[in-house]
Amino acid sequence: MLPDAVRAAMDHAQAELERISFVDALWSRRLDVWSDRDEVRRIVAKRLGWLDAPGVVEPWLPRVGALAGRVREAGFTGVVLLGMGGASLAPEVLHRTLAPGAVAPRFRMLDSVDPDAVARAMSHAATTLFVVASKSGSTIEPRTLALEARRRVEAAGHHPWGSCFLAITDEGTELHRLATAERFFDVFVNPSDIGGRFSALSLFGLVPAALLGIPLPPLLARTHAMIHACQDPDTRTNPGVELGAFLAACAHEGRDKLTLLVPPALASFGLWVEQLVAESTGKQGRGIVPIVGEPVRSVYGPDRAVVTIAAPGQEPDHDHTERLQAAGAPVFPLTMPALDALGAEFFRWEVATATAARLLGVNPFDEPNVRQAKEATSALLATCASAGALPEVPSDHVVGGARVTLSGAAHQALGDTGTVHLSTAANPGDYVALLAYLPPDDAALAEALADVRAYVGARTQAATVAGFGPRYLHSTGQLFKGGPPTGVFLIVTATPDDDLQVPGAPYTFGTLEMAQAIGDFTSLDAAGRRAVLVRVSSRRPDELRRVLRQICG
Repeated sequence: MLPDAVRAAMDHAQAELERISFVDALWSRRLDVWSDRDEVRRIVAKRLGWLDAPGVVEPWLPRVGALAGRVREAGFTGVVLLGMGGASLAPEVLHRTLAPGAVAPRFRMLDSVDPDAVARAMSHAATTLFVVASKSGSTIEPRTLALEARRRVEAAGHHPWGSCFLAITDEGTELHRLATAERFFDVFVNPSDIGGRFSALSLFGLVPAALLGIPLPPLLARTHAMIHACQDPDTRTNPGVELGAFLAACAHEGRDKLTLLVPPALASFGLWVEQLVAESTGKQGRGIVPIVGEPVRSVYGPDRAVVTIAAPGQEPDHDHTERLQAAGAPVFPLTMPALDALGAEFFRWEVATATAARLLGVNPFDEPNVRQAKEATSALLATCASAGALPEVPSDHVVGGARVTLSGAAHQALGDTGTVHLSTAANPGDYVALLAYLPPDDAALAEALADVRAYVGARTQAATVAGFGPRYLHSTGQLFKGGPPTGVFLIVTATPDDDLQVPGAPYTFGTLEMAQAIGDFTSLDAAGRRAVLVRVSSRRPDELRRVLRQICG
């Protein structure tokens, strides 16, 4: 049951989609449906390959399907995927959902430049195949990680080093040229008209799926059924378009906090939806804020919309759903017939996100604000190269031994009280984002951050978001800077116990990580966002929990 206002807004959205013949325009790739501006149409024209990606990559399937056997025969016992954003999140979902047990070769995703995480992921370099996944082929994180992997492979005595690497990239990129010249174990060239966050069903998703031992034919069979269903011109029965109309209708009614409730087996799928929706819709001061993995609490604001996802034997928290419904939140239930319908759900959400973006009046296929943090990071690293250190960031406060710096908007929101209580900066309808430049694979640190997230949610009654840097820069980072100005951002860094030198660079992985944190803080400040940068000297979970609770107020 939907609230009357949301039901009316959804009816209006579906009528608008029918008026412009959206489904036909989408599948016939009519550019006029997206914008009347030539520059926007040119961008869209280069990003619609996801519509038929499964069919386009099907000729690759025999080679992709044989890949896991070739890897085992070559003696590799592990696979580490080096990627960021859309190039890495879909493989992580496939890994955690369809291949959660022990597989051979063992699989690990590395989408962090934190020195602790890098050291752990590359600890068995002698027997590891490194998969470098990058659409552009020049993204700083996978490129830097690949340099460290090469150093370790050569130190283990592997020559030529390229035989321990596999590349997934677009035609003619720097990575493609390198992989060809250095005779990588294999190279997969993806269609260039598929954007990173829409690439789950392309080679960026299917090659890792094959390495995980996931049978591709049933995965793709269910996907093709969903593709066919999403060609239905009726916006009330088209599964992707109907979901998209719901998301946009809720956002138009002020319910822009998309709260995704999934069972534990699908937790990683929530992170994939988060990056897809946030980066596609969060621009021009508009957008949908995905709320994923939020700790349960008793009170919810009127800014919530809810999507639940169930699968056989896997149900979301019914009590939680009922509390949200009791608070007046509209709930849109989805049911997967089986976990291997994951490919179908990838496609449903891609169509839904494109639909919602069209209704919100934004281009779902660009990311205009992502470059800001990249450029700020590059400038900081250039200063480090010339001066021997990153420029000092002045501290506004010292809290529990941690240095705290406030953006201009945070200064204004917190006033001149002489203290930092982040909870006072959040207003009704806002969200609070906890963004940690820490190793994402440290369970104790993750638990401490989850405790802080629950604490700040209870203190502010605002929706909460959590992310690890630099991963979030390639997903929700677009929304944070380009979306609605309703975010309050807590950026957390902590000094690593042991650092690693980036091969061939005048800085370490820890310095790169810090530059990205400071660069994003600078970008948020320039965008007029309420942001707080916290530099903690210790990575002890209890210390982190204590300091952040004190800052949150």
